Amino acid sequence: MNKELIIRSNENTVDFALLKDGKLVELHKEEDKISSFLVGDIFIAKIRKPVSGLNAAFVNVGSEKDAFLHYHDLGPNLASYLKFIKLVSTGKIKDFSLKNFQFEKEIDKDGSISDILSANQSILVQVVKEPISTKGPRISAELSFAGRFLVLVPFSDRVSVSQKIEEKSEKDRLKKLVQAIKPKGFGVIVRTVAEGKNVAELERDLQNLNNRWLAMCKKLVTAHHPSKVLGELSKVSSILRDVFNDSFTGIQVDEEVLFQETKDYLTEIAPSKQNIVKFYQSRDTPIFEKYNIERQIKTSFGKTVSMSKGAYLIIEHTEALHVIDVNSGNRSNKANNQEDTAMEVNMIAAAEIARQLRLRDMGGIIVVDFIDMQNTDNRQSLFNFLKEEMSDDKAKHKILPPSKFGLVQITRQRVRPEVNIETREENPNNLASDIDAPIQIIDKIAFSLEKTVKVHKKVTLNVHPFVAAYLKNGFPSLRAKWFFEHKKWIKIIPRDAYTYLEYHLFDEKGKEISEN
Repeated sequence: MNKELIIRSNENTVDFALLKDGKLVELHKEEDKISSFLVGDIFIAKIRKPVSGLNAAFVNVGSEKDAFLHYHDLGPNLASYLKFIKLVSTGKIKDFSLKNFQFEKEIDKDGSISDILSANQSILVQVVKEPISTKGPRISAELSFAGRFLVLVPFSDRVSVSQKIEEKSEKDRLKKLVQAIKPKGFGVIVRTVAEGKNVAELERDLQNLNNRWLAMCKKLVTAHHPSKVLGELSKVSSILRDVFNDSFTGIQVDEEVLFQETKDYLTEIAPSKQNIVKFYQSRDTPIFEKYNIERQIKTSFGKTVSMSKGAYLIIEHTEALHVIDVNSGNRSNKANNQEDTAMEVNMIAAAEIARQLRLRDMGGIIVVDFIDMQNTDNRQSLFNFLKEEMSDDKAKHKILPPSKFGLVQITRQRVRPEVNIETREENPNNLASDIDAPIQIIDKIAFSLEKTVKVHKKVTLNVHPFVAAYLKNGFPSLRAKWFFEHKKWIKIIPRDAYTYLEYHLFDEKGKEISEN
C-alpha cells in the first residue's frame, strides 16, 4: 500500500491531500488567519460568567462567540493549576518546572462550577473543538501537549499507554520507560506509534514537549487577556505528527520554503525517511492536477457520490445528523441472487463511506441505510468490514451493529467544521441555475458504457462537441482506454444541439439504449 502526502501552497492557504494507493482519503486546508482557533491552541483568557444551570462557564478567548467550558473539562487539579498561573503571571515564580511546586487538593468531580470559578478570573484553556456554525469554540482547562510518540499532561502524575498497543509486555516496557524519564508533576500518555521505540527516541520527544511548556510559561508573564500563548504546530507538522508512519512512500511539496520546513520536521521525527520528501517544480501541470486530486475532489464531494459498478451514495445533511443512503444503481446483476448483489454493493459502499467520513471530516451522528440483506452472516460480515475500513480513522468513533431495520449508526468525533466543497458550477446555458461539475460527465458515461457493452454488439455515443473532443484526443485517449477495457470500439458522434452535459447511447440498429 502506497501512502503519499501532496502539499499545495497558494497565496493565503496551504492544501494537504493524503492519498492511499492514489485515492484521496483526507483533505486539509491551512488558512493564513490571525484570529483562527485550531484544536490544540492554548489561550490565556478570562471567565465571562459561570452558569450554574449548565454547570459550565462562558469564557472570553477573543472569538466572536464566547468559548464554552464545562465543569467536567476543568481537570481534577484545577486549584493547583490556577495557583500556578497566578504566581507565574505576577512574576512570583520563575522556575516553570513543577518539581518544587506544592500541589493543592483536587476538586470534587461532581462539584459546581460557580463554587470554583468567578467572573473576570484569569484561566488558561486549550481549544478542543473549533467554532462550528453559530457556536464558539469548546475549551478545556486540562492542558495537553501532543508529540510524535508521547502526550505531556501538566499537573498530573499518571502514565497511560494507548489501548491500540495490544501486547502486554510492550505496554509494560513502555510504561516503565516513561515512568523513569518523565518530569515530576507531569503525566504522560504513550501514543500508538511509540510501539517498539527505544528510550532515546522517547526522551527526545519528551524534551521537545517540555520545551513547549516552558516557552508557553514565559509568555504568560507579559500576555494580555485574551491572547494565544501557544499555537498548535504548523499544519504540515501536525499532520505529519499524527498520520506519518513507515508506510509513507512519498511527500510532494510545490513551494520551496514549505518543502524545506517539511524536510526539516521529517528529519527530526523520522531521519531515515527524509529522502521521501520531494520538491515538485513542474510549471506545466499544477501539483493537484498531476496526482489526479482535482478530479477526485470534483467527484467525491456533493450530494451524490459515484462508486464502482454503477452503485452510488446519497449523502444528506441535517442539523442533528448525517444520512447516507446506499443505492445499487442500474447495474447489471452478475451475482447469483439479490442477496449476493446486495452484499457486493454494500461492501463497496462500506469502503467508500469510511473514506467519505475522513475526507469530509463528518462528525456527530451518521446513519447509513445499506441495502437490505436477510442473511445474518452477511450482515455481520458487513459490520466487521466497516469497522476494519474505519480502523485507520484518527477521530474517535463508535459503530453500532445493523438494527432490525438494516440501519448502521455511527458516532464520530466532531472537533472542527465539516469540509464542504461546492462541486456544482454555473450553467453556461442558463446563468440562473447551476449544474454538476462537467468532469463528472465522464464518469457517468463510463458507468453507462460498462452496462451497455455487455449486452450490445455495437455502441454509439452521441455527446456535445467539446466532450467528444475530450474523449478522442490525447494518447492514449479515453476512447482507446475503453477499447482495451471492453474489447469494443465506441463510435463517438458530436452533436451540436446537445447541452454540455447531455449524452445518449445507441445500439447497432440506431435505437437509443435506455438505462432504466
